[in-house]
Amino acid sequence: MMIEWRQNAPKWVQVADVLKRRIADGVYPVDGQLPSQHELVGEFEVAPNTAQKVLTRLREEGVAYSVRGVGTFVSPPKQAEENTD
Repeated sequence: MMIEWRQNAPKWVQVADVLKRRIADGVYPVDGQLPSQHELVGEFEVAPNTAQKVLTRLREEGVAYSVRGVGTFVSPPKQAEENTD
């Protein structure tokens, strides 16, 4: 998929936004596997380090988790914290 790159945001942010939109739309369901770094490089025509940064950021944001040697998967949605006041 070719995307029109916005000049005001880094490519890794834009690719992460696409993946998060796909997750929200159900393209990648909970516990479904996300594209690999290699697949992101091919689809979005970005450098390998850019693709790795996308996957790292999704993990840091709690959107995804990785299984070593297997891949990166969609995390279950976070439950809203209950207010106990």
